[in-house]
Amino acid sequence: MRTAALACAVVGGAALLIGLAAPANAQVAVPQTHAHHVIYTPHGTPQHGNGSHAYVGGLRHGGFNQDGGNWSGYVATGSGFSSASVSWTEPSVSCNSTNDLMAPWVGIDGYGSDSVEQDGVQTDCSSGSPEYSAWYEMYPASPVYYNDPVSAGDQINASVTTDGNGNYTLTLSDSTQGWSETTPASYQGANASAEAIIESPTASYPNFGSVNFSNFEINGQAADSYGPTALDASNSNGFEDHTSGLSNGSFSIAYEQE
Repeated sequence: MRTAALACAVVGGAALLIGLAAPANAQVAVPQTHAHHVIYTPHGTPQHGNGSHAYVGGLRHGGFNQDGGNWSGYVATGSGFSSASVSWTEPSVSCNSTNDLMAPWVGIDGYGSDSVEQDGVQTDCSSGSPEYSAWYEMYPASPVYYNDPVSAGDQINASVTTDGNGNYTLTLSDSTQGWSETTPASYQGANASAEAIIESPTASYPNFGSVNFSNFEINGQAADSYGPTALDASNSNGFEDHTSGLSNGSFSIAYEQE
């Protein structure tokens, strides 16, 4: 996403080493106003970047799920995660403010770990109207944006895989527009979680109605078998991003008033 500068993550006292092979048609984002990417600390305060709100994790009342800070969706935890994949229909949004920013994505890590391997599509309202961009990120490196077109209503398919030896493959495609991107990367990831998420680095979501996810798989199996935790994201304007139940890899996230 269009980001503020990100600090280098440190694991065990050593900085993560990242080697990215960016596609010819990709461009590295120039850091600007928003802070992309939140490393979520389970059962505690999520670590947020500039312009974001911090929330203390915990269970909500009234049928809502665990507080995900500015994450909504599902996350499975454990060890040895080798792949995560999901599909969704890119929503049509209404911007509430120029601070609105959101991104559906799939990834490995980021929930209680300092490494993140993820790809997805952002919607940025900083211009006053929604602008869609496809991207991938290997934190602490800045996100990399593809020049491929994305529009509301497009069918998006995203996956992240690893061989467990530091070799990752990030694949993102738009079957409506007819493009696909595959990016290899060398990276020291923890492989300690797998997730399908909608995130707002600014904790300010546009009204996206609902997003339907399907074929959410972890390690080649329907995500249900891993008993993932459902997260709901709070907004600063009294709305909640409410995650539905998970059934054979399918679920939805709705923009609802709390």
